[in-house]
Amino acid sequence: MTPREELFYIIYMGVIVDVRIPAHEFEFGRRIPIQDGGAELELFEPRGNGEAAIFSLSGSPADWADGGLEDQFTDAEGYQFDRVQLSDSQERYVLAWESDADPFTRLVANHDGVIRQGAGTDEAWTFEVDFPTHEAFGAFRSAVDAAETSAEVVQVYNPTRPGTGAWYGLTERQRRTLEIAVERGYYDIPRRCTTIELADELGISDQAVTERLRRGIVTFVTNALLLDDEA
Repeated sequence: MTPREELFYIIYMGVIVDVRIPAHEFEFGRRIPIQDGGAELELFEPRGNGEAAIFSLSGSPADWADGGLEDQFTDAEGYQFDRVQLSDSQERYVLAWESDADPFTRLVANHDGVIRQGAGTDEAWTFEVDFPTHEAFGAFRSAVDAAETSAEVVQVYNPTRPGTGAWYGLTERQRRTLEIAVERGYYDIPRRCTTIELADELGISDQAVTERLRRGIVTFVTNALLLDDEA
């Protein structure tokens, strides 16, 4: 199965689930120092055969400067954190974790779930998880109910045809950022606002706005257009 066929199968035959877990109840959440504005994860490069999945991590870089975030993972078994400098003004935080690094991520992996993205605050994280079948998700949900954890399934999407699901896979923040960008004329010709102005309105950094717009557009086009053409 090619990567595109696998993505098609997940979207049309599987289940997309939002799972929320208190930040203090899993290793990753305990180690991330989140300030105002929160943080976001996006699956960057999935790996198989028990290897680590790689995520890009965005949020408020100023709060994580001077090695503060890297230091949080120096003794974390199963985690690897790196900061990649893209330019003088842009950098990307990359985090890899093995499925066995934490009971929560192990629970997801044991039921064939794949964490695609997440959004977190100092109180809780909400992850978007893909399960290949309803049976796999049902087993996961039973396991969550039986486990000693406060993790909960907060929303379930059944994307059985194009145009259904979690706003075509967009997170709430991505959708809101795209909406404001359109409303304020960011995509008009000529443009009526800048990413700096959008950042001021949203209360986040200019870089975070750019990343949300990029991710949102890629997610929307992939889920709403590309797969529909191949159906």
